[in-house]
Amino acid sequence: MNLFNCQACGQMLYFENRLCERCSHRLGYLPDDDRMHALEAEGDAWRALGAPDALYKFCANAGQDACNWLIAADAAEPLCAACRHNRTIPDVSHPTALAQWRKIELAKHRLFYTLIKLGLPLANRADDPDGGLAFDFLDDPPEGAVMTGHDNGLITLALKEADDAERETRRTQLHEPYRTLLGHFRHEVGHYYWDRLVRDEDRLEACRALFGDERQDYAAALQRHYDQGAPADWQQGFISAYATSHPWEDFAETWAHYLHIVDTLETAHAFGVRVRPMVDHTGDLSARVDFNPYRRGTIADMVDAWLPIAFAVNSINRSMGQADFYPFILTPAVIAKLGFIHSLIIADRRAKTAA
Repeated sequence: MNLFNCQACGQMLYFENRLCERCSHRLGYLPDDDRMHALEAEGDAWRALGAPDALYKFCANAGQDACNWLIAADAAEPLCAACRHNRTIPDVSHPTALAQWRKIELAKHRLFYTLIKLGLPLANRADDPDGGLAFDFLDDPPEGAVMTGHDNGLITLALKEADDAERETRRTQLHEPYRTLLGHFRHEVGHYYWDRLVRDEDRLEACRALFGDERQDYAAALQRHYDQGAPADWQQGFISAYATSHPWEDFAETWAHYLHIVDTLETAHAFGVRVRPMVDHTGDLSARVDFNPYRRGTIADMVDAWLPIAFAVNSINRSMGQADFYPFILTPAVIAKLGFIHSLIIADRRAKTAA
């Protein structure tokens, strides 16, 4: 995530800010130029101080305080580039559901920030009714529970995942080291991009060489995983225990971690983070993020920067009595899988440039 500042007073801002606390300017994010803009009202529209040649309006979901993204004032589409992918939202007349949906949207907008900056395909259901990317945010019906998952571009997220206590209970029950709303989004969208970048681009054999043959029975593989658990040596070749259940899940888990790494490295780059431990005489745990991972750098560059930063932040978290910020191990086999995903994204970007 990049850093933002108020164009009126210079105050540093978070991506989620709606109002500058120093000068009280209304704020809105414009994905077209990746900037948070300080705004001034002009009739029924807004003029951005950093882009004064056009008028803007807020996404319609700003009315529920669920979005702070801008669109052109004369746009026929009332929703922003992120919100137009919503197919089903909860009943916002219920205060609890509204609060949960707002938390979900915070995570989803961070996801779209990354997808847009990577230049990935983002067809919605209006563009592609059969396979466009869409979201259902659903509460549990009386007769059962909503299962979070992906089906041909449609991602379903259980509304209860926005309840911190409920999500922590599920994390503990499933013996997971990490479970967040943003993690859910990054994982599930990995299934969507397996379809788009592997299946549809005829890269199946290259993918199978690293992740395994996805043609094995998916339901049976998941049941076997839940009955027997992961192999004892799973950390040698997989980013998580769940990744061992089926090649599709291995790809989605690895995809999620690629997005974790890219976005966090951009934040470190924006802050000028440098890690140079005083006891590190070899330099193995030293790093300086002197590149923007969205624009350049190999997977080796990313991993070389990531490992020292993750170790440093894990140590800081432990000093506060908190769990590790990144409780995962990047073995050579996992790094090779991350490299494959990196190559998919680079190839997609080059194909668009050539076209």
